[in-house]
Amino acid sequence: MKISKDLDNPVRASWFADQSYRLDASPYLSGAYEARKLLERLSVPKVPLHALTVGHNGGIYNGPKFRRVYVNDREYGVPFLGSTDIMEADFSNLPLLRKEDALSPKLAYLRVRPGMTLISCSGTVGRMCYVRSDMADFWSSQDVLKVVADECRVAPGYLYAFLYSNYGIPMITAQASGSMIRHLEPEHIADLPVPRFGHDVERRIHELIQEAADLRAKFQAGVDLATRDLFESACLSDLVDIRWHAQSRDLGFVASATTTSLRALNFSPRAGRIIDAISAVPHRLLGEICKEGQLSRGSRFKRIDSDSSHGVKLIGQRQGFWLRPEGRWIALKWSDLLDIKADDETVMIASRGTLGENEVYCRSFLVTGKWQREYAFSEDLLRVVSGDKRFPGAYLFAFLRSEAAFRLLRSMSTGGKQQDIHEELRKRIPIPECTPEDRERIAETVRQAYRWRDEADMKEDQALTLLDEAVREAAG
Repeated sequence: MKISKDLDNPVRASWFADQSYRLDASPYLSGAYEARKLLERLSVPKVPLHALTVGHNGGIYNGPKFRRVYVNDREYGVPFLGSTDIMEADFSNLPLLRKEDALSPKLAYLRVRPGMTLISCSGTVGRMCYVRSDMADFWSSQDVLKVVADECRVAPGYLYAFLYSNYGIPMITAQASGSMIRHLEPEHIADLPVPRFGHDVERRIHELIQEAADLRAKFQAGVDLATRDLFESACLSDLVDIRWHAQSRDLGFVASATTTSLRALNFSPRAGRIIDAISAVPHRLLGEICKEGQLSRGSRFKRIDSDSSHGVKLIGQRQGFWLRPEGRWIALKWSDLLDIKADDETVMIASRGTLGENEVYCRSFLVTGKWQREYAFSEDLLRVVSGDKRFPGAYLFAFLRSEAAFRLLRSMSTGGKQQDIHEELRKRIPIPECTPEDRERIAETVRQAYRWRDEADMKEDQALTLLDEAVREAAG
């Protein structure tokens, strides 16, 4: 949906005076000015955003710059959201800000609360997240703008839906300042006009957004439960929380060199202890499970930009971990399309990157449902496709998303600046076998979690559609 379809002309001469005769295209063609003029035509009341918020600094605020001290133990830290982290689907691997600092008077108000709208306000401005119940103990950085709805005046889900809509986002992003690095401050959006459509419409939109948030919280709980269930069923409870950084560093060890690798990282004693623990219980090697399936990266291909009606959305490594990936629309021949689409329950592993603790390199996500039907995936993602029906992809994902599997994959790195996962070593990853009943239960837990995630997307889309219908009706 493009707002310009609601107006006779994309740009009117009278708009130049309102924009102080700016002659650069941004204020006019971004959709911001067009959206504002459309809202002015609505027959319903419009209320400035600051009149609908409450709390610190009037309910629209970000935070101070501060020195970030990260820790490795959840006992001493709190999950910390940066401007990109708010887009994540799975919050299991967020960095931990030192709790002592987070709870200090200087930073305590940066704790996020359910029902808040979070907006990235530095760099790429305008990305948004609706805070759900399982994020209640998270903190956010100064690069994330918080909007706290006054629930006595407006339902928080409705306010989020408007800000996230094709009417809110253009107006928000247009207010950002700066050239190289764009910034958005609370005062930039305080006067944003919010249309009011009455209790029934706004309440229904809110309920859909809240239901979507609850389903996403259930998704998070579901995948976490599946991973824990797998290790406990395999009698490997100690690997649920391996406390990697609390173990002795890999220094001064001796290993037998092989023709496969001469790199010390590939013989990590800490990773070796994980392999030994899994090898002590019934297990299968990943290469064996995927022998009749796939255990390789995707095909390389030429990218030709397209639009949504003639192309497919291509998902790369970083955006593969987002709730709603922005991706890139590309045109492909049907023969090429088959090479970069994914089979149902394909596990994707980010297999190109660096060894930074917060990098996605060696992290996993599952392709199923809507993602399997609609998206294509870049060649940098390692495809893990089971060739053994007794070990479905959903079961493999429950293992591969774990911290233990992440550390094993990292220990198998090869390359220089950009790392890759060693082609031979990854085949030797042991997968706990469990019983057939355990495997089916764990796989179904993962599948249900992803069904909840797809349903959440559907409900959010329904809320935005209701908002769009209300705007069009009020516009006459």
